[in-house]
Amino acid sequence: MLQLRNDMSDVTDAPEPEVQNVARPRSSKRKRLGDDGFAGLPMPRRLLAIAAISFGNALLVIDGAIANVALPTLSRELAVTPGVATNVIVVYQLVLVMGLLPMSSLGQRLGLRRLYQAGQVVFCVSSAACFFVDSLAQLLILRAVQGAGATMGLAVSVALLRAIYPSKSLGSGLGFNSVVITSSLAVAPTLGGYILAHFDWQWIFVIAAPLALVSLVLGSALPSGERKPAAGDLKGALWVAATMAMLIGGVQLASHSSAALGIAVVVAGVVSLVLLVRRERRREEPVVPVDLLSKPVIGLSLLAAFVAFIGTGLIIVSLPFRLEQVMGFAPDEVGLLLVPIPLTLMFVNPVSGWLSDRIAPSKLGVSGLSVAVVGLILLALMPDDSSAMDVTWRLVIFAMGFGFFIAPNSRLIVGSVPHDRTASIGGTMQTVRLFGQACAATAVGLLLALGLGEGAVPGIVAAGMLVLAAMASMVRFNTVRKQQRQAETELLI
Repeated sequence: MLQLRNDMSDVTDAPEPEVQNVARPRSSKRKRLGDDGFAGLPMPRRLLAIAAISFGNALLVIDGAIANVALPTLSRELAVTPGVATNVIVVYQLVLVMGLLPMSSLGQRLGLRRLYQAGQVVFCVSSAACFFVDSLAQLLILRAVQGAGATMGLAVSVALLRAIYPSKSLGSGLGFNSVVITSSLAVAPTLGGYILAHFDWQWIFVIAAPLALVSLVLGSALPSGERKPAAGDLKGALWVAATMAMLIGGVQLASHSSAALGIAVVVAGVVSLVLLVRRERRREEPVVPVDLLSKPVIGLSLLAAFVAFIGTGLIIVSLPFRLEQVMGFAPDEVGLLLVPIPLTLMFVNPVSGWLSDRIAPSKLGVSGLSVAVVGLILLALMPDDSSAMDVTWRLVIFAMGFGFFIAPNSRLIVGSVPHDRTASIGGTMQTVRLFGQACAATAVGLLLALGLGEGAVPGIVAAGMLVLAAMASMVRFNTVRKQQRQAETELLI
């Protein structure tokens, strides 16, 4: 019954992170909206911790995005084909998705701060080594090591954020973190272009290292997190890594190489995932948090996020092809035309995060998705002779709507698990995001191969994905409300 009350959060206006304070006064709505009494870090340590994790997350985002602009240069300088050069991105992403869940489990045993800072050290050293690279093989090895360091940080970043902020301000904290991420995404392409124009290409992979040093200096203010002395599950960790490698690797193969082989690998990954879930259900400390995923408030929220990331990825990956090859914009103009997305999110995410501490996630999320769907349809139906301003205001509508979905949805997921399981669910959230983006890239490749990727179809399909996300949110709301009514009936009996 106590856990059921925790799952009622979406119905009763906002998430309740813990179940201890069941008998809280109903006269104070502000107190009831997600405040379980957790005070977070004291001031001014909280500000130092926020700075530490902000610098750390910024470097991880910049490093993951900045390499995209260097692919043509790498192909030319290292004398490889453009397809081979993309392995610089693929290797990094593959290491990320393979390691997130195992590392989040490791963070719960070793301590959040210890693992996060270890990741910063690994990233900093491997980034510095990139300065001496002169072959693709060396670069791929170091990118894999960079990915490992990034994985260690990303796996526990959500758990650290929850331990930094008071429960009543968790939504605001997640919103501010989104500002750091979106602003880093906006800066990365411009910074990468400047580096390539004025310095050797190796600096692309070195430039984020100073941010790691700043994060390390401030890192003593980060919360250590509660450590679990349980023995590690090496078999489970390796199984998770192999399964994720098959799923993401299969998607990459289907998109860039052999469709038949890629589909076969994905099918093998799905079978492995089913068997893994059956195994994890029997374990008290699962690497994959299947016990949390079985709760509608969490499982359906993650499903909504997954299809929403597919939808947003579809439009972000496909739109440059339409803008350049159909609408006639120059490559540098295309880059500028995509900037409204992160810029809009930079302003919207703090507001939606603040509101998510006060308003039910379904009300915000479904409303936001509705606005985003309108923006996507307007983009899909946009005339081929549209001006840059016509593209911009449509993108602003889409990004604004998506911003009002993702922050409340994340707030609900994070706030619905016990504090000592936040690292596990945080790793799952990051995995869902990466897998959704990989599926989106594959879908765009398929649409382009069918001759449908440069017109209205990607926008229509993306709008359909966001409609599915809204449906998942509504099913979550109705399911939890039904459980609440059943619980109230049982209490009356």
